[in-house]
Amino acid sequence: MFSHIMVGSNDIAKSKVFYDAIFGAIGGQPGTVDAKGRIRYIHNGGVFMVSPPIDGKSACHANGGTIGLAMASGDQAKAWHDAGVAAGGSSIEEAPGARPGGAMYLAYLRDPDGNKLCGLHRIPQ
Repeated sequence: MFSHIMVGSNDIAKSKVFYDAIFGAIGGQPGTVDAKGRIRYIHNGGVFMVSPPIDGKSACHANGGTIGLAMASGDQAKAWHDAGVAAGGSSIEEAPGARPGGAMYLAYLRDPDGNKLCGLHRIPQ
């Protein structure tokens, strides 16, 4: 359904440190920056981009929006979360872990610009 996901940033250098860390924690490569100052990550067939807003206004997060990223295991989701916090992100909601019912392991972060991210591992039943 999706061709890519792009979030806005007011500080591309800070975003690159953050996203390089969280994608590196799950086996991804550092992002590449194009001539327009956008960072591009390609991993497991998906494309994630970070860009200064084209309209020249400040970037802001989508209140109520979440970008979910698939994780191979709960351990990987925890490592992803910890890498994000160490690279300038904020841990939000509950601590990383299995949720009631045991079907999912979730880890939530906000990136340096306030975008909400979720590392999700579906636990085999």
